[in-house]
Amino acid sequence: MRAEQAVLGAVFLDPSQLERLSPWLRPEHFYRPAHQALYGAALALRERGHPGSTAATGSVPVSWVADAVTEAGTRTRGVTASYAHQLVAACPRPEHASVYGRMVLEGAIHRTVAEHAVRLHQAARADTVRGSIEETLLRADALAGVLADLARRWGTDPRPVPPPVAPVPRATTVVDGDLLADEEFLLACLTARPDQLDAVVGWLRPSDFGDPGHQQLYRALGALHHRGEPVDQLTVLWEVQRRGALTSGALDAERVLTVCDPLALAGSAEHFGEQVIATALVRTATESARQIRALAEDAALPAGRLIGHALHALGPLDEIRQRWHTARTGPAPDKPQPPTAARSSPGRA
Repeated sequence: MRAEQAVLGAVFLDPSQLERLSPWLRPEHFYRPAHQALYGAALALRERGHPGSTAATGSVPVSWVADAVTEAGTRTRGVTASYAHQLVAACPRPEHASVYGRMVLEGAIHRTVAEHAVRLHQAARADTVRGSIEETLLRADALAGVLADLARRWGTDPRPVPPPVAPVPRATTVVDGDLLADEEFLLACLTARPDQLDAVVGWLRPSDFGDPGHQQLYRALGALHHRGEPVDQLTVLWEVQRRGALTSGALDAERVLTVCDPLALAGSAEHFGEQVIATALVRTATESARQIRALAEDAALPAGRLIGHALHALGPLDEIRQRWHTARTGPAPDKPQPPTAARSSPGRA
């Protein structure tokens, strides 16, 4: 809050500071609505060629502040001339406006990233209920776009940077009954017709299964098929046992035999595989959103590193999204890169 006051005080005392601030600091980066309105008013007056916007320090006309207050009053309520003079008094050194602006922008980066992470999490939860992924993908794209824009404004490259400490794994959640059914149908299809593994192994991973036991069964089926060995209830149980899944508690023999029942109705592995990977995509988005929000709420994390770590947290979601696209339409086209442009930013961090 003090940084916002100092920026506005500097703009009122020395309007030429807007030339350094305006390319990267926007009204929406301020937290208080009154501050957003005053900064936006100063930009608008400068755009219209107000005489005070080009005045030298020490010769700024009174009309510069008065007209900014009047203009701000059209944008929000409660902006007074007395408060504007308080802002002037709150500025230690007008020539330090760029540094104060960086403080404002850093706070805005933390808030903005946190807000978009919450929206992604909410979209993923809603898509879980609806059984879709459209809103999740839209919110993920919005978050990625925001991170790219914030990186440009901050003056850093929008590239993923892993955090020094690995994120805490999320707690084990109860797997939805419909998802369990889809996973079991898929495993039954693959047991009945192991040749269908060729259609899914290119884009479906064991980690896409929500149930740990199903992950082990999929690994066992893939291993048997890869080695060219017969696939049936008994061989799958043997492979699961060799991998230690029975002793770890992830599976028991009866469950393996039930899921791999040869009498189960065979169906399309690709169909059920698409259901499994779509659910995994939403689940991954939820975890990415959780990690990004935790990063954004760490006030001690510099803005540049927050952006890099957030992009890294989106990595697993991008990876599974590409595989989901492959499952539906074949290999995904290369993702277009944002155009590079000359930067005007407050500096790197």
